[in-house]
Amino acid sequence: MTEELRAQLMEVKLTKKEKLIAEFVLDNFAEACFITSTEIAKRLNISDSSVIRFTRTLGYAGFMDFQKAIRKKYTERINSVSESITVPSERLKVSIDQLGDDIVGSYFSNVMQNLQSCIKNNDAIDFEKAAEVITESRRKYIVTSRADSSIGDQMLLMLKHMLTDVYETSHPALNVIDHLSDITKDDCVIAVSFPRYSEMDRLALEMAYDAGAKIVLITDKASSPLAKYATQLLTVSVDSNAFFNSYVAVVFTLELLCTFISKKMGHSPEVKLERIDKYLSKVGLF
Repeated sequence: MTEELRAQLMEVKLTKKEKLIAEFVLDNFAEACFITSTEIAKRLNISDSSVIRFTRTLGYAGFMDFQKAIRKKYTERINSVSESITVPSERLKVSIDQLGDDIVGSYFSNVMQNLQSCIKNNDAIDFEKAAEVITESRRKYIVTSRADSSIGDQMLLMLKHMLTDVYETSHPALNVIDHLSDITKDDCVIAVSFPRYSEMDRLALEMAYDAGAKIVLITDKASSPLAKYATQLLTVSVDSNAFFNSYVAVVFTLELLCTFISKKMGHSPEVKLERIDKYLSKVGLF
């Protein structure tokens, strides 16, 4: 990866500033794949034009052309295994064999790609529509299972501070079918489900769909077996170069959705938030 760039640098004559830029890119290769030329210039206390001249010295049309080339080299080495293999024990065998020495850089690059998938796959209108479904529903049921449950817990906390009648369906004494037994067309389900897509999640969405309830689904792709039930679909990649799914981009998607909901609610939750803070502060919880 960086070896190819080093060889390329050896073939050209660099100025003092260009050598400084070259050292930065080599030392921060994963980061250089995604930050702008302006950010690099600020880090090195040089002009943006110096960075652009550096890329042209290497034979590229400009910084974007250079970054596209190094990003391609980097992502080819990530060895993401989660999309084609979903069984954790099988993914473990593959990931251990494929993990290189630059684990931190590889993981960072993988997460950046997942974050970009959220922005690429969903626009503001998608989030607006999802926020509208949630805020206009009478009761809001959060459906998650297994590793997705951590996202459900965070969603419950954030939505509960803005809205009324928000329920999480992963309570141990009841299964999700019990929780949804009274669901109506005036309610909605907010579901989070990723490979290997829980059959219980599917049944819950089928139950909500049959009742005429609206469904906001956060999953990895439009071809997900649960997507057919969705009123509003938000997709984000959970690809990982380890045996587990990466949920960093899912948290980003959730927070972005809650931001749209917060904007829609305006100042209406203010009294509720003040009441919560009044009593939590008495026990030192913030």
